[in-house]
Amino acid sequence: MNSKQRRRSRFVFGLILIGASFLAFSLYRTEILKGQSYAAKAEKQYVKPASMLFDRGTIYFDAKDGTRIAAATLGRGSVVFMNPTLLTGAAQAYEALSQYITLNKSDFMAKAEKLGDHYEILADQVPADKAAAISGMQILGIGVSPGSWRSYPGGTLAAKILGLVGEDASSSSVTGRYGLERSYESVLNRPGTGSSASVFAQLFGGLSSVFGGSGSSEGDIVTTIEPTTQKYLEKILNDIEATWHSDEIGGIIIDPNTGEISAMASLPTFDPNDTSAVKNVGVFSDSLVEHVYEMGSIMKPLTMATALMTGAEKPDSTYDDTGTMTLNGKKISNFDGRARGVIPMQQILSQSLNIGAATIALKIEHIFGAGTMFKYFSSYGLGEKTGIDEPNEATGIINNLKPGSDTRDINIATAAYGQGIAVSPVAMARALSILANGGYLVTPHLVKEIDYSEGTVKTIGTPKSGPVLSKQTVDEVTAMLVKVVDGTIAAAHPDIYWKNYSIAAKTGTAQIPDPVNGGYYKDRYLHSFFGYFPAYNPKFLVFLYQVYPKGAEYASATLTDPFSQLAKFLINYYDISPDR
Repeated sequence: MNSKQRRRSRFVFGLILIGASFLAFSLYRTEILKGQSYAAKAEKQYVKPASMLFDRGTIYFDAKDGTRIAAATLGRGSVVFMNPTLLTGAAQAYEALSQYITLNKSDFMAKAEKLGDHYEILADQVPADKAAAISGMQILGIGVSPGSWRSYPGGTLAAKILGLVGEDASSSSVTGRYGLERSYESVLNRPGTGSSASVFAQLFGGLSSVFGGSGSSEGDIVTTIEPTTQKYLEKILNDIEATWHSDEIGGIIIDPNTGEISAMASLPTFDPNDTSAVKNVGVFSDSLVEHVYEMGSIMKPLTMATALMTGAEKPDSTYDDTGTMTLNGKKISNFDGRARGVIPMQQILSQSLNIGAATIALKIEHIFGAGTMFKYFSSYGLGEKTGIDEPNEATGIINNLKPGSDTRDINIATAAYGQGIAVSPVAMARALSILANGGYLVTPHLVKEIDYSEGTVKTIGTPKSGPVLSKQTVDEVTAMLVKVVDGTIAAAHPDIYWKNYSIAAKTGTAQIPDPVNGGYYKDRYLHSFFGYFPAYNPKFLVFLYQVYPKGAEYASATLTDPFSQLAKFLINYYDISPDR
């Protein structure tokens, strides 16, 4: 480098140094010397907490025709607030404000007496015209400021899936608390509009993107929920509740091939736009994901699949049904206690025989060794989380099937017909999907796409593992379940849809554990029902359950008609062609 080039380099470097010094001084003056003054001015201009003005991504339903419908969006308006330390003439202020917003006089006066307080909300979500009128009155101590709120246009529709947002007490920011709002918080959350983050922090925090750091994760999410299907499922669940007055009811409509959930709901529910009447916060939780239950006889098809897969039994095998069985000092029996004698495997599913399921499960353990049932039930995902994109997912309880000193024949026998082990409804629906999709374990999911603010789109994958059962095995079990429908369900509930479509289905009735006295209630049951159709190329698997329906002992009496109605709706709405 010659002398001329050195002088030029020094000159450029000097200019950069001077510019940097000036910028540093300006930042120092703004943040340190004048920071307190500017903060005071800002506080006078906006005295409300930052959580009253926030931004957040949108959650969409995905209609059958591809139309996106807002399920959770942002509402904007104004907040009317009071500064009690400045307010004079509270009675006159109340009368003036009552022309435009609804106020409780006693509450208003109580807030006006909080002289040490500088901010009390009087009303939010105030329309622009009313906010302008209130602001124009220029009442000392009454202010109007911009506000935003989370809006759920569908009201109760898919409320437990969508979830709720709430204010974080530690940061005064609004964050997702339940459902997808929580699961996708990192995508939906936005920096608060009223954020006062340090200029230095913003300046140097941005360097990560300049030097190849990760870009913004902000965006909107598109769910798998089809709104018309969701609405119809919720109607059916409400009809069930009105008839049987159950403590809890739920349902899932899933594509067994991909794990994509078209509808999912449970009762009781809530309206996320107004939760003031909710007395038990447990209603916000999604029992389909967060609770586990002993599911009863819908477990029998999985027991049968295990027997066929291992070779312990064949579809045309027979067994001697004794009606009752005593294991480890405990007696178990068929639902009616009656023995059937030597009968074929098909009758275990058609008549829902507990002794038949117990017999083949014990035979599997005897032939292939202790722990075989645990191995297969684990491969069906019954003892793990499904990975569904909802928070607080429960893990299934099947550890009493593990080999060891605590393993007893009674545990194997009862698990074979769905008692003594507990799984979540979504895990049960996933396990049963194995029978419908050729033997694979899918991942149930509620979001199909993330549309990032920066313009990129991420399609949510549908990972599946396996096969955990052979195609031959699932086809054999499916054929047996079709016979259950054709020979038992369709006979009791004649309908053209049973005739024109092959439908594989099974009911389940389980005793409910008594947490106080131990054992099981004698008069309380959990009812369940699942079915998939068309049986050999299914588009949907429908799963229903209810806890302690009043006035009926068996699921066949309470859930067969609701399933039939759902099947009719899905066949017509999605224009599914008959297969027979």
